[in-house]
Amino acid sequence: MSQVILPILTASLLSLSFSSFNLWLFAWFGFIPLFISLEKRSLLQSFIVGYLCGIVFWSLTIYWLIHVTLLGQAVLILYLAVYFGLLGCAVYLFRFLSPGVFLFFIPCAWVLLEYLRSYLFTGFPWALIGFSQYKNLPVIQIAEITGSWGVSFLVVLVNVVFYLALRKRLKLRIILIFICILYLSLAYGFYRLSYKPDLRCDKELLKVSVVQGNIPQDLKWDKQAAAGILNNYIELTSAAAKDNPSLIIWPEASVPVLWGGDSADVQFAQVFSLARQLKISLLVGAVSCSDEVYFNSALFINNLGQPERVYNKLHLVPFGEYVPFKKIFPFLQSIAPIGDIEPGKEYTIFSQRVNFSVLICFEDLFPELSREFVKRGARFLVNITNDAWYKQSSAPYQHFAASVFRAVENRVYLVRAANTGISGFIDPFGRPSSIVQDVAGKDSFIKGYSSKSICLTPIRHTIYNRYGDLLIIFCLLFDTCVIIFVLRKRK
Repeated sequence: MSQVILPILTASLLSLSFSSFNLWLFAWFGFIPLFISLEKRSLLQSFIVGYLCGIVFWSLTIYWLIHVTLLGQAVLILYLAVYFGLLGCAVYLFRFLSPGVFLFFIPCAWVLLEYLRSYLFTGFPWALIGFSQYKNLPVIQIAEITGSWGVSFLVVLVNVVFYLALRKRLKLRIILIFICILYLSLAYGFYRLSYKPDLRCDKELLKVSVVQGNIPQDLKWDKQAAAGILNNYIELTSAAAKDNPSLIIWPEASVPVLWGGDSADVQFAQVFSLARQLKISLLVGAVSCSDEVYFNSALFINNLGQPERVYNKLHLVPFGEYVPFKKIFPFLQSIAPIGDIEPGKEYTIFSQRVNFSVLICFEDLFPELSREFVKRGARFLVNITNDAWYKQSSAPYQHFAASVFRAVENRVYLVRAANTGISGFIDPFGRPSSIVQDVAGKDSFIKGYSSKSICLTPIRHTIYNRYGDLLIIFCLLFDTCVIIFVLRKRK
């Protein structure tokens, strides 16, 4: 019975840490029931126990995907659960290691599994364990050195220490090493949070406004609703213009016609006219068309009402914007009936007094995109998205967590404009501010706007921005060395 109840308990605790209830503390001990349930199991049983845990975790965590595709959700859950099954195998195969080695082997293994999940088959880096801590500001500051992987490593490390303390007798030196790692991580976090860049900003301020249209998903591409949708954004933009921003940002695909399509002229002429009339630059989301090829795009319109540059989304959503491997497996098109969007090819840098770049939809989940934009000169990042697909759920908060990490990793402001979801500003230390809310404090499925002057301190490339996934290399080397040592010893 324990091999069923305990993994379900782990799945529930971990999933709750990703809920909208701010229960990040559960992640620090959530793995312990799973570790206990893996004791005295065979290799196959360990995989099955871990796989069960994964199925329950992902069913509870991405339950909102049912609003998009039931079959796609089922396939995705069955696939993602494999990584929990592999963790179960790792615990079984290396449970005989000394506590000091096991203490680091398992966190390294988990980080490597998360990394593999983030890139294999185009990648799905959603709900990384580190993301559960996005409100735990002192802990996440190490992301500027290690990326979000370092926070995942730390969370699993604490779980393993608690587990070993319950089941085995830990040597004093192991306890001291653990305390030292935890202390240094937290001390570094509090030290970085004590820095006040806004006090040194002087004239390096840029006022930006974001608008949240709250357009229902079933109306978004309804031709009958197009005029009303555009008027909604014009109304919000005109209201935001009273704050005298230099830039106003609309969400993903906010203009309800094709850019480059036959019927786009009148609609886009209104948008261009609006920018010219307000004398404010606009960044708007649109689906663009060129030579019968479609892109998910961000269009920058200067304060003269002229379209200057277009960014075409680089990393598309599988089964959301295109069907992978459809030429080999045609049946995959039945999982999610969609039209094909093509990926862009250019890391576009926009300029509004200073350089900035755009991440469209779930591109903020992929740290290499943000790193590359900042390396190329972006002084701040923008995420335009549409989380209306997922109805009233925890999906917008799970998505928002990724944006927090991208800001911390690169030490830049990240500005978010969502059709509905969470729109607002994240400072270089992961602190949200000026979130679009109604009078009751609700931040999703409402319409509104928010303005903020963001501080544009000179870019000082962080260790993570400059060198990337060094922790992944360390984890790979460490676990590889342990495996080689074990194999040689057995021979």
